Amino acid sequence: MDFNPCMKHQLIRKTVREFAESEIKPHVARLDKESRFPWEIVEKMKPLNFFGLQAPREYGGANLDTISYVIAIEELSRVSAALGLCVTVHNSVGLYPILAFGTRKQKERFIPAMANGDSIGAFCLTEANAGSDAGGVETWAVETEDAFVLNGTKIFVTNGGVCGTVLVFAVSEGGGKTRTGVYIVEKGCPGFSVGEIEDLCGMRANPVSSLFFEDCSVPKGHLLGKAGQGIKIALTALDTGRLGIAAQALGIAQAAFDDSVTYAKERQQFNKPLAGFQTIQNYLADMSTDVEASRLLLYRAAALKDAGTPFSSEAAMAKLHCSATARKVTDLAVQIHGGYGYSKEYDVERYFRDAKVTEIYEGTSEVQRMVIARAILARPA
Repeated sequence: MDFNPCMKHQLIRKTVREFAESEIKPHVARLDKESRFPWEIVEKMKPLNFFGLQAPREYGGANLDTISYVIAIEELSRVSAALGLCVTVHNSVGLYPILAFGTRKQKERFIPAMANGDSIGAFCLTEANAGSDAGGVETWAVETEDAFVLNGTKIFVTNGGVCGTVLVFAVSEGGGKTRTGVYIVEKGCPGFSVGEIEDLCGMRANPVSSLFFEDCSVPKGHLLGKAGQGIKIALTALDTGRLGIAAQALGIAQAAFDDSVTYAKERQQFNKPLAGFQTIQNYLADMSTDVEASRLLLYRAAALKDAGTPFSSEAAMAKLHCSATARKVTDLAVQIHGGYGYSKEYDVERYFRDAKVTEIYEGTSEVQRMVIARAILARPA
């Protein structure tokens, strides 16, 4: 049976929301408190194709369009931003680059295990001296007769503590100049180790860590694309990744808004509900407007990607606006809840902590403005 796009998207939203509400929501506060990755929930997510949302069916994926993908991430993040982060990073900057740049042999080897969730993906670009400056990577790759030997440290790696397949950006010498490449490293590879899990402000159920590569020998066949294509692969992956982070931020904002509406209707002050005060009404109006504007920007960028049209600046706009909305809306949500908003008894406290980092990873808001401005200035007069 064929569904029109609207029906399909509604069905995906309903399916993911029901799963998130029933299987994830009862455990979210405890997972945040314990800073624990929920493997037991991941096992329930695997049969629903959460880890192969846009992977082709021939590799075991769901083969969803991009609008469906961002809806799924939005709905997951509405309940658990940390699990939404795990899924979007895995799909967008872990699995997608292999689909876009990998050989047939690489796809057949890596994609099935990633699509079914048996091997969780990670994207290793950030270092002590390289983050927004992707060209500042210092991890080094030396080519031998049958392998590449990697040495370096990657920091703040999302999914780092649970990753099975890692894309590592490293520089090497070739043709008399330094070039950046991407290397596929698997869990258990000699010389590859995981550092301690970071004790972060938000997203505490996602195991962010450093990854260490000490004389890590990677087979020649694990070079993704060609030597020197590292920056191209990174930029392509980040365009897609920004859609996912925008969706994550949107989900956080939607949750904070929904909780604020409920609380404003129930909480009584001066013998009437908070919702009866003009100031609270103004807050809710601004929150709703920002959330809906963010959703439109995000869905437009996703539609452009589905149409095969360049979408880099639109993805940057969506990520910039959605992340700012998440920060603003969660801030107002705490204000509406008053003292309770600052208590872990209410979810808005967690939304507030989770929201801020969406303005930082997958390119800071300042980097998004650079991407947007360059696109504007490159247009013909």
